[in-house]
Amino acid sequence: MTAYRFAERLHGRTAAGVPRWAVWAAYATALTTLPSGVWRIAAKAGAPLVETDPVTHVDPSALAAGPWWYIIALTVVSEALAFLAVGLVTEWGEVWPRWIPGLRGRRVPVPAAVLPAAIGATLLLFLPYTMVMYGFGLGVDGDATRLILNGWQNVVFWVAYAPLAAWPPLLGILTVHYHRRRTTDLRMRIAAEAAR
Repeated sequence: MTAYRFAERLHGRTAAGVPRWAVWAAYATALTTLPSGVWRIAAKAGAPLVETDPVTHVDPSALAAGPWWYIIALTVVSEALAFLAVGLVTEWGEVWPRWIPGLRGRRVPVPAAVLPAAIGATLLLFLPYTMVMYGFGLGVDGDATRLILNGWQNVVFWVAYAPLAAWPPLLGILTVHYHRRRTTDLRMRIAAEAAR
């Protein structure tokens, strides 16, 4: 069984008319948050991914000082949001699933999928800026974050967080593709009904 067929069985059937590149882009989008999530959880669990020497650094980093459940929740929520991109290429992004009462089996209105995806892609454009600032030990506002990385730790940080930069453009491309495909399908259905 190919990886494509395995993913299709696991996450739902690909919608009609979706090219293979869009399916791969959707799965790539879903995976963009995974390395950073693993990095955060590993760093919180005690892996030597950040400087923690109490003699050198009086204040602990926000990662070390924050609660463990926040790190887990941030990872799960970001992965779940990234996974929603798969809905832009599968049948569950076009027809409400059976487990949603009142909506099951109805077609998903195009704006109901396109607007949140477009807003998400636009807001995610700030991710690369945020990553660069945190990589240099600064917050979005320019103040120090107490996240101190040295040598190989900096390399591991960038390897883990660099895929996040692909999230906004991939989601944007998938959103435009979804909108075009669904509105073209709608126009063709209307034209077919008018011809009857």
